[in-house]
Amino acid sequence: MEKLTVALLGGGVVGTEVARTLLTQSDALAARVGARLELAGVLVRDAEKEREGIPQELLTTDAEAVVADADIVIELLGGIEPARTHILEAMASGASVVTANKALLAQHFPELITAADDAGVRIEYEAAVAGAIPIVRPLSVSLAGDRIQRVMGIVNGTTNYILDQMAKEGWDFDTALSTAQELGYAEADPTADVGGFDAAAKAAIIASLAFQVPVSMDDVHVEGITSVSADMIATAAAQGFTIKLLAICERVDGADGAKSVSARVYPALVRDDHPLASVSGAFNAVFVEAENAGSLMFYGQGAGGAPTSSAVMGDLVSVARRRVLGGRGQVAQQVRRSGDILPISRVTTRYQMTLEVFDRPGVLLRVAEVVAAEGVSIELVQQTRLETEDEDAPARAKLVIATHSAVESALAATVDALAGLDVVESVKSVLRIEGA
Repeated sequence: MEKLTVALLGGGVVGTEVARTLLTQSDALAARVGARLELAGVLVRDAEKEREGIPQELLTTDAEAVVADADIVIELLGGIEPARTHILEAMASGASVVTANKALLAQHFPELITAADDAGVRIEYEAAVAGAIPIVRPLSVSLAGDRIQRVMGIVNGTTNYILDQMAKEGWDFDTALSTAQELGYAEADPTADVGGFDAAAKAAIIASLAFQVPVSMDDVHVEGITSVSADMIATAAAQGFTIKLLAICERVDGADGAKSVSARVYPALVRDDHPLASVSGAFNAVFVEAENAGSLMFYGQGAGGAPTSSAVMGDLVSVARRRVLGGRGQVAQQVRRSGDILPISRVTTRYQMTLEVFDRPGVLLRVAEVVAAEGVSIELVQQTRLETEDEDAPARAKLVIATHSAVESALAATVDALAGLDVVESVKSVLRIEGA
């Protein structure tokens, strides 16, 4: 049987799991591929450190040596460099590549796809978007003959766990984050997750795939969840909503025929009867809306050594089969088309604004006049009197306002105008409504 040499770059949690699978399931993999997959070496930072299940002689710190003569390179280093250089060199030498590096793909997607096409090899990256959840192949292959209108998903398990625990347990953000760190769901420095940057990298990849337009992470509007409070979650629940950090990628066709793409990440209100609202814990889910296929949802574990390695191994089998059977590499035309990336100010969405106002006659009229002056229409208003122990303090009320769809710039201007009203004590929160 033919033999294919595999080089593994990275010996972390996922890399170790991939190496074990290659070593312990060689016969089963050979039967699926039609060739034996031989692990030639594992690039690590410390070759002296033992890794359970991996022979010490396979560990190396010499990247050039481990990549040399490899038929397939699996890159699990993370970051931009030296991962980008190793991948480009591997493809130039004729090796196909499997990667889970979302940060690299988000910044250099067109370059990498084009390099693969020029070299006649493959680059696969299912694990970079949603861990074990198959979403790259459905978008690029299964739905290739359809017109995808929108992709909206929970693509970061850490933030979903935090928001879910805040909703279920009534915890504040700091308590939920500390628990996530104790359980290993969040890193010691959780900025990439709670700041929305991890989800933004994935949104860039999804948008590039779904709409055949090169989208980088710099094109994605990003807001994290650090400002989400227990009170915001309680208010959302009272209105029949759940707060989720969403990555949203959509095709926008203008009235003048212009075609644009929007990619954005922010905490949003999702109606309790929407499928994404029930996604709990550290799970991920991606909701796809296509012209002919309709609505589809992909759900499962989005992180962790075993789930992510499952996606990596699926890609490995795919590129290995193609190598055995022969055939061209990537088709790079999908990322060479130009397209307008729509700024957040031009996106059409809905707001839910929570205000603390002075409870006196005429307040609702003043608020309604300001909203109307910005060209925004109110769908729902709910007022609740706020209790106070200070009998001399002026009466206050909580005002929750939901709008109809409007351009983001008009909605943002509405919030600014409301904040300047003398009858408004403060704007407590502003959240967008999605999926309704």
